[in-house]
Amino acid sequence: MSSRAAFFVVSAFAESAASLAQATPTSQAYARTRLGRSALPIDRQGHPCRLLDSPPVSRIQIDGATKRFGAVTAVDEVTLDVSHGDFLVLLGPSGCGKSTLLRMIAGLAPPTSGRISLDGRDITHTPPRDRDLAMVFQSYALYPHLTVARNIGFPLRARGRAKSAIAGKVAEVAAVLGLDELLDRRPRELSGGQRQRVALGRALVRDPGAFLMDEPLSNLDAKLRTATRAELTDLHRALGSTFVYVTHDQVEAMTMATRIALVNRGRLEQVGTPEQVYDEPASVFVAGFLGSPPMNLVDATLVARDGELHVQAPDVAVPLGIAGDLPARDVVLGIRPEHLKPGGSLVRGVVRVVENLGSEEVAHLLVGDARVCLRGPRPLGLAAGDAVGLTCAPEHVHLFDRTSGRRLVRQPSPVSPAVV
Repeated sequence: MSSRAAFFVVSAFAESAASLAQATPTSQAYARTRLGRSALPIDRQGHPCRLLDSPPVSRIQIDGATKRFGAVTAVDEVTLDVSHGDFLVLLGPSGCGKSTLLRMIAGLAPPTSGRISLDGRDITHTPPRDRDLAMVFQSYALYPHLTVARNIGFPLRARGRAKSAIAGKVAEVAAVLGLDELLDRRPRELSGGQRQRVALGRALVRDPGAFLMDEPLSNLDAKLRTATRAELTDLHRALGSTFVYVTHDQVEAMTMATRIALVNRGRLEQVGTPEQVYDEPASVFVAGFLGSPPMNLVDATLVARDGELHVQAPDVAVPLGIAGDLPARDVVLGIRPEHLKPGGSLVRGVVRVVENLGSEEVAHLLVGDARVCLRGPRPLGLAAGDAVGLTCAPEHVHLFDRTSGRRLVRQPSPVSPAVV
């Protein structure tokens, strides 16, 4: 076999050292945080009181966490390390267990088994109020008889802070969230988006060790959602705090996260930076969940022809540019819509419809029995009914095992010691 020969193996699920390193704040910020947490003053209720110039940062470790409701397993042996200052987004479809996992971290849903730690301290059975975590719910959970200012300041009053300190902190948070002119209103006088911002402000005002957010932007209109995403990203960068954020919206995940944990049926599919999970999806689920449109996935066969590996399917013949002589193997071929280009004959199909997205167009094609999308700058020069050939660079071809759905990675073929 040629020195260029290779074989394909199913990738193991693991967090890369590079992704963990990228999620860690600077050592200077970490040192300031640890010094700030080592000698905190105590308020009248006996709770630690943070200094305003000491950004709270916590590390959350989850080890084999499982949550069952009768015969239903909502969270299945999840192990996850949320680094100091991380903005981790739990991403997945409705009902995948991401909100249940967040509630387990908060202490609102005790795990059936497993362990949860905060800064090395086991908090698996610690009451929520003693976890030094602040949670923002999807529902507003505001006190209807209190003004916006009093709703935001409620956690500080409960801990016996001075009125002047509460007023200053409330004003600071209100300015960040654009609530300055609404402080004297009550929840019934606010729009849905304004109520959600008040709920967010109530969490921010506490300076907790970590923020837990359960789809906090879901009730905002599109324009305000975009603005609030930017504000949350700026806030995270300024505070250096640990954020754990739940959403089903991939745009929120890709734009805000330092790392994304994709959840499917209660299990982790992949953890990595936005670039890693998009460019190197670990499974068919990840590939088909991320992207708009998502990755094109076509059942195919990996075959060797004339000493070179090819991927074949009806109206698909893609050479991989890899020398090899392997037995035929059932695979799933994946190509991002933006990586397909008109011209060539690697993929042949018929255009069904062309969508105009303003600066871009998306063409939907029928390739054999599969539906394939092509995305590119407008105009693509295609119309419904056109027969078209497409091409793609080999480096943009993804292969997945048909049975397990896991990503196939190319490794150099092992060389016999006798040949060396």
